[in-house]
Amino acid sequence: MYRAIKERPTTRELYAQRLAREGVVSPADAQAMWDTLFKRYDQAHSASQSYRVNKADWLEGKWRGLKTDDAQDETEQATAVPEHILREVGAALATPPEKFDLNPKITRQLEAKRAMIDTGEGIDWATGEALAFGSLLLEGHHVRLSGEDCQRGTFSQRHAVLVDQTNQNEYVPLNNVRPQQARIEIFNSLLSEAGVLGFEYGYSLADPWTLVLWEAQFGDFANGAQVIIDQFLASGETKWLRMSGLTLLLPHGHEGQGPEHSSARLERYLQLCAERNMTVANLTTPANYFHALRRQVKRNFRKPLVLMTPKSLLRHKLAVSSLADMTGDSRFRTVIGETDTLAPNAEIKRVVLCSGKVYYDLLAERRDRGITDVAILRLEQLYPFPDKTLAFALKPYGKAQHVVWCQEEPENMGSWTFVDRRIERVLTALKHRVKRPDYVGRIAAASPATGLAKIHAAEQAALVRNALGVS
Repeated sequence: MYRAIKERPTTRELYAQRLAREGVVSPADAQAMWDTLFKRYDQAHSASQSYRVNKADWLEGKWRGLKTDDAQDETEQATAVPEHILREVGAALATPPEKFDLNPKITRQLEAKRAMIDTGEGIDWATGEALAFGSLLLEGHHVRLSGEDCQRGTFSQRHAVLVDQTNQNEYVPLNNVRPQQARIEIFNSLLSEAGVLGFEYGYSLADPWTLVLWEAQFGDFANGAQVIIDQFLASGETKWLRMSGLTLLLPHGHEGQGPEHSSARLERYLQLCAERNMTVANLTTPANYFHALRRQVKRNFRKPLVLMTPKSLLRHKLAVSSLADMTGDSRFRTVIGETDTLAPNAEIKRVVLCSGKVYYDLLAERRDRGITDVAILRLEQLYPFPDKTLAFALKPYGKAQHVVWCQEEPENMGSWTFVDRRIERVLTALKHRVKRPDYVGRIAAASPATGLAKIHAAEQAALVRNALGVS
């Protein structure tokens, strides 16, 4: 086979012969083109022998003004917005056009948003997201969001594009805050995750000043784009010195919806983390989500952001923020400390560390039982791991007898195998009496979750009790 191939003319030779027969390019001219090309190749090869990488070569054009991420500290950028700007965006969110036939359910949602903005309290997840988008638009940053059903939101929470029920006309409130503003583009994309995510990755390389987001309908839908995540998103900066600020929104959380709608496979992203190549977070408040989104374009460098976004927390009464959490000196919080009034720090016997939705299950159980000697700390950003901030949050509880990591996911999934030794490192640096954390969560499993609601509820109740030390 190799001999037969070698004896055949090459594609270039066949094409050159055809062009010569048709009188388009003479054989001499075709050979001259070939010789010129190979001369360029030879020159480039010779130059490569002395070439040394200069990262500044990639920070030209639209990337001018940005830098590479050489910082190793945990200082956060200013991402707060003046309150009057948030109220201006909020007013636009809650105001449809005149004579626009809205679905009555959407009208009620807009009225609820108006109440949130008027009172400055009870800001839910979708409204916090919209305030982040709107404030960036007013600052001149375009926003681009794609994903299956993302205009409405998979869980009917976003409604970023309003549809007239009579004539099907569309209206985007965020594009109508001011006459002169940047625009948001929101696309309900086809169910081909590799193609769509690959396109959005390319878009983020072409324009670092646009906030580019891709939302999976459920977090595990990213399975179909794993090749883009592995070969480009996680390793592109190391391989090609090309930064990307692409944001992935991956709905994640165990609500009894079965194996395929529970896990965004957080463990896979954490396994890819090294050399500060991306940010992975599992947030608990709309305000922290607001700051995380704005931070993507306010930094002087770009990193991919992988967010485990909520499902049930979208409408959870406790998962709300105030406008004050988005203004003034507020900023993104990698760790959120205890918020309830408990026993004095010296009397705290147990510290529970967690991230994401399970925090609210722990909080509700602790309040219902009147437990005052168990502190709960939220690890909002999992990578880069916030060693210093976590140490600061743990330090007051030096007499605690147990430090626990609690997660909803099975033991072989989720964050546990990633945070285990990192928490141990923090405890060692503090010279804490507890040397390493205990694991509390579901047992190791091949499937991300059970398909039976009763088993799910029993598992969830048990892990919450175990984390709090309730027999």
